[in-house]
Amino acid sequence: MSTFPGAAAANIGGGFGANISTSDRVDASAAMGTLADNATIATAIKDGQTTLGIELGSTNIKACLIDADTQQVIATGSHTWENSYVDRMWTYPLDAVWAGIQDAVAKLLAATKAKYGVAPTNFAAIGISAMMHGYLAFDAAGELLVPFRTWRNTNTGAAAAALTTALDFNMPLRWSAAHYYQALLDNEPHIGQVAFLTTLAGYVHWRLTGAKVMGVGDASGMFPIDPLTGTYDAGRLAAFDKLAVQHGSPSPLLDLLPAVLPAGAAAGHLTAAGALLLDPSGTIQPGALLCPPEGDAGTGMVATNAVAPRTGNVSVGTSIFAMVVLEQALQRVHSEVDIVTTPAGDLVAMIHCNNGASELATWVKLFSELLPLFGVNAYSDAIYEKLLGTALTGAADGGGLIAYNYLAGEPITGLTEGRPLVARTPDSDFSLANFTRAEVYTVFATLALGMRILTAEGVAVEQLVAHGGLFKTPVVAQRLLAAAVNSAVAVAETAGEGGAWGIAVLAAYAAARQHGETRDLTAWLADVVFASQPIRIEQPLPDDVAGFNAYLDRFSAALPIQHAATATLH
Repeated sequence: MSTFPGAAAANIGGGFGANISTSDRVDASAAMGTLADNATIATAIKDGQTTLGIELGSTNIKACLIDADTQQVIATGSHTWENSYVDRMWTYPLDAVWAGIQDAVAKLLAATKAKYGVAPTNFAAIGISAMMHGYLAFDAAGELLVPFRTWRNTNTGAAAAALTTALDFNMPLRWSAAHYYQALLDNEPHIGQVAFLTTLAGYVHWRLTGAKVMGVGDASGMFPIDPLTGTYDAGRLAAFDKLAVQHGSPSPLLDLLPAVLPAGAAAGHLTAAGALLLDPSGTIQPGALLCPPEGDAGTGMVATNAVAPRTGNVSVGTSIFAMVVLEQALQRVHSEVDIVTTPAGDLVAMIHCNNGASELATWVKLFSELLPLFGVNAYSDAIYEKLLGTALTGAADGGGLIAYNYLAGEPITGLTEGRPLVARTPDSDFSLANFTRAEVYTVFATLALGMRILTAEGVAVEQLVAHGGLFKTPVVAQRLLAAAVNSAVAVAETAGEGGAWGIAVLAAYAAARQHGETRDLTAWLADVVFASQPIRIEQPLPDDVAGFNAYLDRFSAALPIQHAATATLH
């Protein structure tokens, strides 16, 4: 058992699966187990015994098809997209949502047809996941009232502060309730027409099934959940309505929110119209069961088997967040710590940072433009591998460099906007290795500031598992994250699959529950999904820990640079 930070146990598997030392290199196909032969898989596809998971991340929409019994990946398809900054709001047009889903699904269908000679027409179950929080407001006719406001927006400061005080509960800037209350405070014209609020995952699920429902984990990013009832906190709903009615709220908030469902529940079936939204070619037929839609935080917990108390995970993408499942409520309200739930409804302390690995990806893109000038063409994965590898040869503290990955505002450090920067003194050791190390460190720096609050609260964790594309390159990001949190960090062979695989697993669990499965989610994941899956573990190295702490001290002391940059760089 270890705390953040603290001495790390040598084995943090905790039932996750077989532990593998960092000196072992495991072939991915061997680590995942041996898939059945192609003919058997083709039969499962044809008979509708697979599950489909779709996750709409910040930069990638991914579809993942898995075997409903083994949870092994059969095929994937993906689509790249980007948010837009329009009228000082981060947004995605809803047309892009469906174009992206259809492209990812079409690629998945083509992949299964090419490899197995058959494309799925039906599924044991389907699951939808997406980036959490934000604001999607619809009128009674189902029309979107204002463009989708994503989790990246930080214009809700007044609302979040007022609600945190009134509810005695930290209300993050990005939560749906904060967005709605801010619209009330700003007297936005659409407020009188609002009939339904949801998240991106809830919206897609609604259009596929007609059901206005949501998994409890995603719902916990809209409004606080009462762990005793498994739904929205009734007392805090009353406190919200008391405030909101003074600003013209047309309805009690509960009337505007989707119904809450736990993992394993039946959450509707794919309609004929929904099937055509997924696949305009008509290959996919209506009728499949859908599990409750979840947020990317919940699917990350599932993908890392971090749903039991005293377990935790770190998810790295456009944003970065850590989730630690609590044994009991925190002693105090902390503006830096969000209280959400697992897909099963257990309380979770969430440290969410708006800025993750996007700035690092920008540098990789820059190098990818440079290499062809020398007659070298390389895929981005290869550039990541070579570039990240240099970080381990750099100075432990990054050679005196500081990098800020702030493309958007960062509430934990008090910034409403971001300006990515690299700063150094004249005597800094400005080498490629130190530059890369500083860029990786900055991915974890703001997270580390938030994690120190959990340390002060005495929160213990037996297992911290990382996932996301950054961990496809072995060792580097994992080792430096271990230094940042001063705790052992595990990475499973499914780390690169991420939330699309996690929601496909939740869909498989829902299908199993409808056929008599009685185990709760924690036991089912441990017994069925992760019983034999190997993981790689990196322990924090003393030199790395000391180097990161020195870097974090410089990072914190120089934060006024960011404030000055946002004030002067428009």
